[in-house]
Amino acid sequence: MYELKYDEQKCLSCKTQACLVKCQYIDIDKESAKREILKIAHGEDSFVLRDCVTCYACEEYCPCNNHPYYLIVEKQEALDIPPLPRPIIQRGINMGIPFRGEPQIEQINGKALLMGVFSDLMFLIQGRLFEGLPVISTDPRKMFHYFCQLMYLHFARSSIIKERLPKIIKTIAEHDVTELVCFHDECYGTYASYCPSVGMEVPFTPIHLFEYLYNRLLELKNEIKPVKLKVAYQRPCSSRLSPDKHRFVQAIFDLIGAEAVKREYVDENALCCGGTIQGQRREGSRKRAADVQRRNIEDMKNAGADVCVFNCPACYSTLGKMVAGSGIKPVFMSDLCRLAIGESPAGWR
Repeated sequence: MYELKYDEQKCLSCKTQACLVKCQYIDIDKESAKREILKIAHGEDSFVLRDCVTCYACEEYCPCNNHPYYLIVEKQEALDIPPLPRPIIQRGINMGIPFRGEPQIEQINGKALLMGVFSDLMFLIQGRLFEGLPVISTDPRKMFHYFCQLMYLHFARSSIIKERLPKIIKTIAEHDVTELVCFHDECYGTYASYCPSVGMEVPFTPIHLFEYLYNRLLELKNEIKPVKLKVAYQRPCSSRLSPDKHRFVQAIFDLIGAEAVKREYVDENALCCGGTIQGQRREGSRKRAADVQRRNIEDMKNAGADVCVFNCPACYSTLGKMVAGSGIKPVFMSDLCRLAIGESPAGWR
């Protein structure tokens, strides 16, 4: 029922093949990139399907908005080329079953914040920045009713997303939500990028957390005191699905008086946290992930960062201790923003 809106002609006429040429984990020239992406489009095997680290970045690199990453994932599944060991995939699929029991539906009639499967991180949405904003998915026992399922792109299981997501959207819509502030990039990417790419209707307007935070900070501008910190931002893979919202990172830093350090692995050139790489089937994946993490953290340290700013809980879980061990304080963006308006978030103490 839901088919990916991929146009082969766009790849044929593309002058850059940026989707693969820019990839930081696959070394490929422009001519080979065109050949391989067309092989993938035709349902043929390609080394790209096996070497993909599922970092999502090609979705951003593609100048034609032709969804190369979604295409890669669909063909990985069709050709049975899973990026992760099968037991891990099956365990992950079973974990994310969203329909155990019934969700508690409360009528909101407007804007709400969606925690998704991060109900245990409610401490990150406290204080004046979030005053008056109703929250969906506050109960860890019911949170999988709101799980966007996009994680299964890492598993090469588009079919699971397409099967489960419509009912999740229906559950959210039953709250009578008009605007949905998404706590996690992946949720925002689901509703703003993935759903349109497969023709899945979304009856509410998704709002990126950083856009929300920026606008709230503007409302509280008179209370902001510059944090005077040198910061590095750990860009999560799922933010590649919404590159137009990435600008709010720098906008927030400017507003709160944080200095973004000049580094190599930033913005479009950002490295992923390595979390999915270390679990992949490809030989040497753990060593490869460790190298990515080492280069990433050394880059932050050499640039003089005091703080590493996170938005993705998975990135924080993967890199947080390593970052701290290098003398850089890990902190979530919402906590950094709270600090700027004189609050004392738990994550900063």
